[in-house]
Amino acid sequence: MSNLNSTISLTSDIPNVVVLPQTPQLIALFTIIRDSNTQRGDFVFYSNRIIRLLVEEGLNHLPVDNCEVSTPTDLPYKGLSFQGKICGVSIMRAGESMEQGLRDCCRSVRIGKILIQRDEETADAKLFYEKLPEDISDRYVLLLDPMLATGGSVIKAVEVLLEKGVPEERILFLNLIASPEGVKTFANLYPKAKLVTGFIDAGLNEKKFVVPGLGDFGDRYYCI
Repeated sequence: MSNLNSTISLTSDIPNVVVLPQTPQLIALFTIIRDSNTQRGDFVFYSNRIIRLLVEEGLNHLPVDNCEVSTPTDLPYKGLSFQGKICGVSIMRAGESMEQGLRDCCRSVRIGKILIQRDEETADAKLFYEKLPEDISDRYVLLLDPMLATGGSVIKAVEVLLEKGVPEERILFLNLIASPEGVKTFANLYPKAKLVTGFIDAGLNEKKFVVPGLGDFGDRYYCI
């Protein structure tokens, strides 16, 4: 309960940060993937369930237009339609684990990739590779990375998107677990962007890993 209370306190004054509702189902899913004894197959399965919830919540924050359709009973239905095009951009490699969840929700969605690594000498995030849709500046971008620690990687990724002409307010960053430090850094630097996370953990340890966390997400998701 103390973790939940701290999460509510942290996000109450940060309008561009959204935390998934802390339902018993979500907490149970996180308990499974945090457990060091969980085998890879279960880790992948239950991570994918959380990713699907994140994508669904992210889509709730896209703008919509009013529209009207005719049903098979020949009666009108006043509903909504998504406004504009979207694409996903995964921060390699762990972010690629979230691509299928996006594809499951958005048929034929285009997905770009950004590779960012930490410079061993300066400890700064450095761009190594990017492949993005040519018309990305006209799209709403769902930026994908499961863990938010210091925020160095996502900050560099957002810089790349802004350089490509993507308006800040069209960027939605989806991640499973975040540190308070990373949340504050992202929210302060990019107040027009939106962060959708599954849980905000206690903090960072001396190695800048999220704690209690779940270890290296990419290693646990991809390695047999």
